[in-house]
Amino acid sequence: MQDIDDEMKKPLLKHLVEITAHREHSRLAVSVISALYQLTNVQAIRMLEIFTMRDEHYVQEKMVIRDGSVHTIDDHTSEDLKEPLASFPAMMACIRNHLNEYLETADDGAHVLWLPVWLHGKMNSCVEIRSDRPFEQQMMDVIHGIFHVYCNYQSLLDYSERDALTGLFNRKTFDEQFTRYAFAIAPVESHALDKDDRRHEGDIVDEPKGHWLAVVDIDHFKQVNDRYGHLYGDEVLILMANILRASFRSHDRIFRFGGEEFVILLRATTLTDARKIFDRFRQNVQEYDFPQVGKVTVSLGFVGISRETPVVILGHADQALYHAKKSGRNRICFYEELVDSGVLTSGITTNDTVEFF
Repeated sequence: MQDIDDEMKKPLLKHLVEITAHREHSRLAVSVISALYQLTNVQAIRMLEIFTMRDEHYVQEKMVIRDGSVHTIDDHTSEDLKEPLASFPAMMACIRNHLNEYLETADDGAHVLWLPVWLHGKMNSCVEIRSDRPFEQQMMDVIHGIFHVYCNYQSLLDYSERDALTGLFNRKTFDEQFTRYAFAIAPVESHALDKDDRRHEGDIVDEPKGHWLAVVDIDHFKQVNDRYGHLYGDEVLILMANILRASFRSHDRIFRFGGEEFVILLRATTLTDARKIFDRFRQNVQEYDFPQVGKVTVSLGFVGISRETPVVILGHADQALYHAKKSGRNRICFYEELVDSGVLTSGITTNDTVEFF
């Protein structure tokens, strides 16, 4: 840090300490862009995430800081805001030439620095920094230093949070994050309207949005391993993870629980749409031709996320999954509907396939 003023060294070290104190990706990213914003006095900084859906690449704004305020994707979970990757020529240039940075002058005269985040040889996100004046060398030194710390630390977090085979979040990450997640998204407790939201008879009432947890199990997966071997079984799991990523939005969360079991957290959508989304995933799997193995199906049980404990919520989804398995497999079942119809009784009665906290 010999080229950095003594006046800046103290706040820089303070920010570095704060950055490395985080154990979760989103909080780490907020800490990093906040540090860059405060230390460089630029106009705005955005964290953009790249994801693939139906073989097309899209970009979604994960978070932005401007005018001193940080806004994250959680501020607009009801919308699936995304743009084609082709709409970002600078990011395309970084991918095409495997660049570590790209500097340009925008049409409005702003100086824009693009810093791609490479993970496992692929660019999975990018930091965009906009300034109303050229980037001086000292400013670039600060930006590069913080950004490299961020990339290195993110790799460490990614290694501990992800399943080694599929790249999805692992069970440990679910255990650590779900309680915070469930309370942060302010779940819809019921579909009943309170006294302030009642409508007169005949009025059209919009279906409320809620948040949903699903447990997914690959049907007859043991037969796949027994008949074709574990290498082909592993390939099925990898391809299943790809179908899961393609079937859900970037701000939904997908976990591998181990074996052939996955968990999905679906955010901010109606029950009607949740059914459609989960069933679309089921159909995507059913229609996929797995190499050597051929056709594979999944069963899925889901439940509305409430203020119940993770054990209860996960247990209810597992009961719905067990009913889907018992009823012929390759289907989805909704826990509350099974309870209302008398098929299930309220409470936790788990099968042997899910191991709880």
